[in-house]
Amino acid sequence: MIRVIVHAGFHKTGTSSLQLYFETHRRALGPWLSYYGKADFPLAGTLARTYAERPFAWRRRAFRHAFRQFLAPIPAAPMIVLSRETFAGVMPGHRNWLGRTVKGYAYSAVPICGEIRTELMRRFGPDTQVEFLLTTRERESWIRSVYGHLLRSIHLTEDYEAFRARLPATLDLQHEAAEIARQLSPVRVHVAALEDYGTCREGPAAALLDLAGVPLDLRNRLPPARRANSGQSPELMAAFLRMNREGHPKQDLKRRKDRMINERAS
Repeated sequence: MIRVIVHAGFHKTGTSSLQLYFETHRRALGPWLSYYGKADFPLAGTLARTYAERPFAWRRRAFRHAFRQFLAPIPAAPMIVLSRETFAGVMPGHRNWLGRTVKGYAYSAVPICGEIRTELMRRFGPDTQVEFLLTTRERESWIRSVYGHLLRSIHLTEDYEAFRARLPATLDLQHEAAEIARQLSPVRVHVAALEDYGTCREGPAAALLDLAGVPLDLRNRLPPARRANSGQSPELMAAFLRMNREGHPKQDLKRRKDRMINERAS
């Protein structure tokens, strides 16, 4: 029987570090699992996000077609792992096609994950065991991380308190995960909190390694995880907010922000 674990989100919960670990150790983990990440299905990942921004039936069909194309050439394996946070949709705080704030994940994650499961069973057979993993994070830390990301990636001009006020007081990743699990039932949905893996040598990847049953002796022979996409310092966030408010052209703004990030990292 083929088992497939789909790490479908959420954004800003250590996903980049998790994916970097699996990409870095793809060959070493090969005897235990076949891993596919962002670079393996760029179109399907993008179309999942686009569907969440504009949830029309034809965009859902476009995602289905792209995901089917990705699956067609990949070989069957006893354990297959997929990881892409856009499989849950678009990051809350963005605005949808109507200009309204995206306030959660369940509305997009449930249909996207449903399509993923259907296509996996279509490709590998009706007995394929499809499971989902959702990684979460403490609410306040998560919202601040989302705010920093949006300051960098779009022309966000609100201060933190104004941005935070746009999100529902009830928005919590644990609750989102529980609602998605409820709607996908009886499909198995696993939930792992970022805080529970802070001391693990594999970092957030430990949650997925545990779920996949990768033995500890192999894991202990691999180098520890490197942190990826660690976010912006308060100084950078303040600078990005000021730059966004100054109204620079989009491409110029992106170049300036990228240069500042690279200078801080060097």
